[in-house]
Amino acid sequence: MGDMANSSIEFHPKPQQQREAPHAGGFGCTLAELRSLMELRGAEALQKVQEAYGDVSGLCRRLKTSPTEGLADNANDLEKRRQIYGQNFIPPKQPKTFLQLVWEALQDVTLIILEVAAIVSLGLSFYAPPGEESEACGNVSAGAEDEGEAEAGWIEGAAILLSVICVVLVTAFNDWSKEKQFRGLQSRIEQEQKFSVIRNGQLLQVPVAALVVGDIAQVKYGDLLPADGVLIQGNDLKIDESSLTGESDHVRKSADKDPMLLSGTHVMEGSGRMVVTAVGVNSQTGIIFTLLGAGGEEEEKKDKKAKKQDGAVAMEMQPLKSAEGGEMEEREKKKASVPKKEKSVLQGKLTKLAVQIGKAGLVMSAITVIILVLYFVIETFVVKGQVWLAECTPVYVQYFVKFFIIGVTVLVVAVPEGLPLAVTISLAYSVKKMMKDNNLVRHLDACETMGNATAICSDKTGTLTTNRMTVVQSYLGDTHYKEIPAPSALTPKILDLLVHAISINSAYTSKILPPEKEGALPRQVGNKTECALLGFVLDLKRDFQPVRERIPEDKLYKVYTFNSVRKSMSTVIRMPDGGFRLFSKGASEILLKKCTNILNSNGELRSFRPRDRDDMVKKIIEPMACDGLRTICIAYRDFSAAQEPDWENENEVVGDLTCIAIVGIEDPVRPEVPEAIRKCQRAGITVRMVTGDNINTARAIAAKCGIIQPGEDFLCLEGKEFNRRIRNEKGEIEQERLDKVWPKLRVLARSSPTDKHTLVKGIIDSTTGEQRQVVAVTGDGTNDGPALKKADVGFAMGIAGTDVAKEASDIILTDDNFTSIVKAVMWGRNVYDSISKFLQFQLTVNVVAVIVAFTGACITQDSPLKAVQMLWVNLIMDTFASLALATEPPTDSLLLRKPYGRDKPLISRTMMKNILGHAVYQLTIIFTLLFVGELFFDIDSGRNAPLHSPPSEHYTIIFNTFVMMQLFNEINARKIHGERNVFHGIFGNPIFCTIVLGTFAIQIVIVQFGGKPFSCSPLSTEQWLWCLFVGVGELVWGQVIATIPTSQLKCLKEAGHGPGKDEMTDEELAEGEEEIDHAERELRRGQILWFRGLNRIQTQMEVVSTFKRSGSFQGAVRRRSSVLSQLHDVTNLSTPTHVILSAANPTSAAGSES
Repeated sequence: MGDMANSSIEFHPKPQQQREAPHAGGFGCTLAELRSLMELRGAEALQKVQEAYGDVSGLCRRLKTSPTEGLADNANDLEKRRQIYGQNFIPPKQPKTFLQLVWEALQDVTLIILEVAAIVSLGLSFYAPPGEESEACGNVSAGAEDEGEAEAGWIEGAAILLSVICVVLVTAFNDWSKEKQFRGLQSRIEQEQKFSVIRNGQLLQVPVAALVVGDIAQVKYGDLLPADGVLIQGNDLKIDESSLTGESDHVRKSADKDPMLLSGTHVMEGSGRMVVTAVGVNSQTGIIFTLLGAGGEEEEKKDKKAKKQDGAVAMEMQPLKSAEGGEMEEREKKKASVPKKEKSVLQGKLTKLAVQIGKAGLVMSAITVIILVLYFVIETFVVKGQVWLAECTPVYVQYFVKFFIIGVTVLVVAVPEGLPLAVTISLAYSVKKMMKDNNLVRHLDACETMGNATAICSDKTGTLTTNRMTVVQSYLGDTHYKEIPAPSALTPKILDLLVHAISINSAYTSKILPPEKEGALPRQVGNKTECALLGFVLDLKRDFQPVRERIPEDKLYKVYTFNSVRKSMSTVIRMPDGGFRLFSKGASEILLKKCTNILNSNGELRSFRPRDRDDMVKKIIEPMACDGLRTICIAYRDFSAAQEPDWENENEVVGDLTCIAIVGIEDPVRPEVPEAIRKCQRAGITVRMVTGDNINTARAIAAKCGIIQPGEDFLCLEGKEFNRRIRNEKGEIEQERLDKVWPKLRVLARSSPTDKHTLVKGIIDSTTGEQRQVVAVTGDGTNDGPALKKADVGFAMGIAGTDVAKEASDIILTDDNFTSIVKAVMWGRNVYDSISKFLQFQLTVNVVAVIVAFTGACITQDSPLKAVQMLWVNLIMDTFASLALATEPPTDSLLLRKPYGRDKPLISRTMMKNILGHAVYQLTIIFTLLFVGELFFDIDSGRNAPLHSPPSEHYTIIFNTFVMMQLFNEINARKIHGERNVFHGIFGNPIFCTIVLGTFAIQIVIVQFGGKPFSCSPLSTEQWLWCLFVGVGELVWGQVIATIPTSQLKCLKEAGHGPGKDEMTDEELAEGEEEIDHAERELRRGQILWFRGLNRIQTQMEVVSTFKRSGSFQGAVRRRSSVLSQLHDVTNLSTPTHVILSAANPTSAAGSES
């Protein structure tokens, strides 16, 4: 009864509902009845079913469905069921509206400061100082009154406000489109989820959302159940219900003990059929989601919390912000553009860099303001000796506001708020394009991490091979056939046994269907190994369908389904004479150990001793394996009616077998894989193969793929040997031992899922190399879940993968192909490079603009670049440039360099050289123009102009030249590794060309027609040509810089390292509390644990009380174990944690249902 620990809920039957309730729509059960039925477990549930319906088939009759044929596929009937019992769909949370996003963008501190400054400036410009005393108040633009220019004082404030609105709208629009893309992706993932149901006696795959109450669904190993149901018939079914109950033990389900199957739970073993009784919001998961308010936080789906805390609680419930207080919410809002998960490598580096730049900008802007104010005060009151007159106050305040605005402008230009934008655009663009390359990205940062991958642990079957298996060799009746034998060559007895053994002892969902197109290969449906065997039956001119019709699935007496521990599958049927026959198939070296007889050429038994077995391994199995074949042994055993064994004792039952045949199954290597693996190796990525196959098969395939090359020093190990090498005497894994093994390991054969997880964890935790390894893992089976979660990037197979694997992964390969992984690496590296390009461009502009504004202000009391101009520059630098540079398509040359690794700085020496080099050029030009420009162009000087004076040509030329230089430098920024040809592939990026030309066009409009708001006066053609000439000089200067060897410039520092372990000071912690870093995690573990403990307990209180209120779970004491497990977790982070509705799934379950 251990499996039924969860049947401890008291149940008060509500008799009035049972029979008398007016039954909806002609069905024999109401929605409320079914809901209350699904809240029971174990024995009580059975009792309720028996009381109310007689048995499960009685329930099916009430629901007007047949346990074997399913529903009639009739649209009206399905629609009626949807109306009465609901749809299998949990409505998602409402997306943020555009206005909410605008409001969030307005929360930006620098923008707020600017808004305030602009409003003050506006207010003051409308206040005219009384009378003529203004003469006494210093030089307020003399002669301005004549031109009515004084009235134009409001323009600057208005222009600042306008540009703020622009920035806000652009940011909000970007966030909005990102959100929309993400939703599109989410719904696409959901539409692709299908489930097998029986309708009209046909097995169909229908989208999960199309399931209705009364459907008969086929459940099998690896499924994520999409709805609640009652089991009709099951074989050895075990379910992981931890996502709902927090019990980590697998619960055994059977029609006569515990038939209740709940949505959101995972099938870990076995198979069966269930009748669907509750869907959507009425299913158990749905009820919980409704309690949590419309499907939890949508963010949480993106959240990799689940991933990083070993599958801990994915739903750190939203309502619980109270523990961390309100300031957390504020911070969350501000950080809305950066998903709140443990930062990916790139985001960690960027945040750190942005903070550093921001601090520098703050200091610079403060100094600017102080110097301007002091200069003005000393100049006016000390040097000229004027007295502060009351009526002059507004004029002086206007001066101070102007200085303040200049200071803020310096800050605005210094803070690279384009960084998060560039990351977002680059990632969103990549994700969209990766869809075309068969990569469905579930977590945005996975594609960037992929660029740093140093190791890939790949499955063999289906990823490196085509997963279209065929039997090519066999050993039957003492003869080794190198091709399919003629049926006449075999004794009828052997042939008959073989056909039965294969047809019955395989999942009935595996079958071979006629090809869709003429001349194509027959379609294999279900488990591919079984399809190969069924194909073998067809090749022997026999058919498996009649055998299955004679012995349908519900007549099977007992099934031991395949799992990774058994590595075999057995089925027991009852013979006409009352005896039993067991058919077994499995990995040949495992099954042959259990064989004591073998069929000879006449189909008679001959004893099979260990000596014969060794012979067979040498002569038959090893040669097959060396050809890269997978060997499967097929065997049987008879029990007489008198000697019925204890079926639970599997080792007794599956022993003393008689071997019928050994078959060699070929799974050809995908033709494109060897080339893809060569690319990986060139790119500095080690490919390792982890497979459950025999070591010889694995080695043969690894050699075909090019994972191992002759003459290399490498290891190929079996799981057992691997474990022997990495564990100490006590059987514990030691990192030092692992470090001796993994660097040379290329093939791990006969490995269990735990071995895979151990290997991945070992490589990630290893500290031997100069940098931490970044590991990508591919997996398709349920058992690969832990390894996929542990890896930096988990790839699940879209076609062969089980729901559990997809749920644990970051990227789904829609074509199950290894080459798609190489594409992902390319995109990942491209993201990294795009960000670097953007940084190189952005920082040049920042350095120049800040220095110009600062020195200009200090020497001439006025920034040569006005606030509005700075904002325009900021707009082209940040928003447009991030669009232009972040959408560069990847090239194959990206795969020719080694991965960057986690610790490489964002700004390399070469980039630093480029940034400083271009800054020198730009500063020289601008200062020359500022101080001697009026002589060169023979125009009036714009320096020391009084307040509100009309814009000067002089300063317009400076502004225009500055923008031209940025435009041409944007082209330089396309290359970051010191390449000469900056135009290479420029027309391959239409966005880039559009943006550069567009910016140029707008710049012409601003200069010629911008007038007062932009502080511009129109320029002549000659002046324009000079500006352009200086701009083009950037390209020439870029070539000069490229000539200087970086290696000579030892003095250059790199910047933007990843967050180090010990570098974080307390103030940075205070600033970046939401960036949970490694370093920070060490420092704040105690605090975090405490909060988490509080949070969990609160959560439980809330959930329990809600359940009590809704009257659905009368047991509030429900499972203290769960609470205890909590407290245990609070002291130990590394164990998986359970909230009452816990563990990484409720969100995902919602995902799969909506």
